[in-house]
Amino acid sequence: MDWKKFGKSLLFPPIWLTVILVILSAVALTLIFVKGLEESIPAYIVYVLAFYTLTVVTVFCAMVLPKRYSTVKQKIYDNPLGKRYMTDRVFRTNISLSISFVISMLYAGINLWSWHMMGSYWFMVLAVYYVIMAVMRCLLVRYVHIRKIGTDILSEWKRSRICAYVLLLINLSLSGAVLMILYQNRGYDYPGIMIYVMALYSFYALTHAIVDIIRYRTLGSPVMSTAKIVSLSAALVSMLNLETAMFAQFGGDMSRQDQNLMIILTGAGISITVVTLSVILIGKATIVIRRENNGK
Repeated sequence: MDWKKFGKSLLFPPIWLTVILVILSAVALTLIFVKGLEESIPAYIVYVLAFYTLTVVTVFCAMVLPKRYSTVKQKIYDNPLGKRYMTDRVFRTNISLSISFVISMLYAGINLWSWHMMGSYWFMVLAVYYVIMAVMRCLLVRYVHIRKIGTDILSEWKRSRICAYVLLLINLSLSGAVLMILYQNRGYDYPGIMIYVMALYSFYALTHAIVDIIRYRTLGSPVMSTAKIVSLSAALVSMLNLETAMFAQFGGDMSRQDQNLMIILTGAGISITVVTLSVILIGKATIVIRRENNGK
């Protein structure tokens, strides 16, 4: 038996098999944690499977992915649409806005359905939040479909000011969510390994939003800057949701009063950030619009 070949096949399985291993490990770990079987024999089998899967993924990311990344990147640039997406930030923002709009509507629909089925106003508050996010993204998507970015700055400032006013409405739904967390003990509770996935997503979304705000300021487009502020607001609320899930999962040693204090401080920080950005955006837009109107 060729042990070298066997070891290589274990460390470098086909991609389809790696995907199956990741899904299987995630589902199995979730079931183990949800059912409370952490000390059972099946749990140790799942732990071995998860460790092997993690090893395979790590080896793939360290040794295989860099080589394939350069190949895939070249193929993307060889495609006209792919090249435009990689090099045209306006086009990329348009695609991102459209996808975000669909996701916001999907979240709103899920929470409305949950409210209808369970009768909990927590889901209603979340539905209102996602509807407001969808409205803002719809305004921005509709604009970029009608006008090309950068061709009518005055019109962009008017659209951005409308979105800034809508952003202020988010604080109403955010305040409602915080109050329900404090007084009705509501919040997110991700089972098992899902909390780590959501933590990774939340930190990525927040980092990406901050970087984009700084990066897209150089373009001088109010619509694109507003789109990134909207993304930042959504990322901040995701951090609040993650905090409630962390308390539910790991907050057994922390008193309820301390948890409530942290939630209040986080909610207030998010609210102040969103209000500040909205007021700045409204102020700048109003100054530019008045100056342009007085100059006519």
